[in-house]
Amino acid sequence: MGDEAMTVGAARQRVAELIRAAGSCTLTTISLDGRLVGRPMLLQRTEFDGELWFFAYARSAVVRQLRVNPEVEVSFADPAEQVRVSLSGTARDDPDPARAQRLWQPGLVAWFPDGPRTAGLTLVAVHATAVRCWDHTGACRLDLGGGAGAVPGGQPPGAGELRDDAY
Repeated sequence: MGDEAMTVGAARQRVAELIRAAGSCTLTTISLDGRLVGRPMLLQRTEFDGELWFFAYARSAVVRQLRVNPEVEVSFADPAEQVRVSLSGTARDDPDPARAQRLWQPGLVAWFPDGPRTAGLTLVAVHATAVRCWDHTGACRLDLGGGAGAVPGGQPPGAGELRDDAY
């Protein structure tokens, strides 16, 4: 996955493939006392357009945390292909019943027994700003625009630019 070989479109396509292959992920937020808190989440079967969607309860810790600090990290993997992905972004809650209906999957009933009409249900949208990928060929970084940190040499990549994580 060297940066010279991957375009922005190819990188988005690869992330979409990994989302489909992984099925679940770890969503990490920052707790109210500053600790990192990760929890497993079910990835929604939708086209990756730069946002990931999750179901949660509006009064849950994850929603309280992202309202205070929207910076999150989502990690997922395709063990068969030995690929790991870390997606950084900002999250928000979105209590849109029509979108909840469109994104609903039967596997969610274990957590939301009344389906998309479960009282207190909300959606969490994660807008991706950067993606880091690792496979047998090395690491790559894709800045999707909007706040990637500095990289070696002191300059962040431009929007859509890939650069090795050599730190």
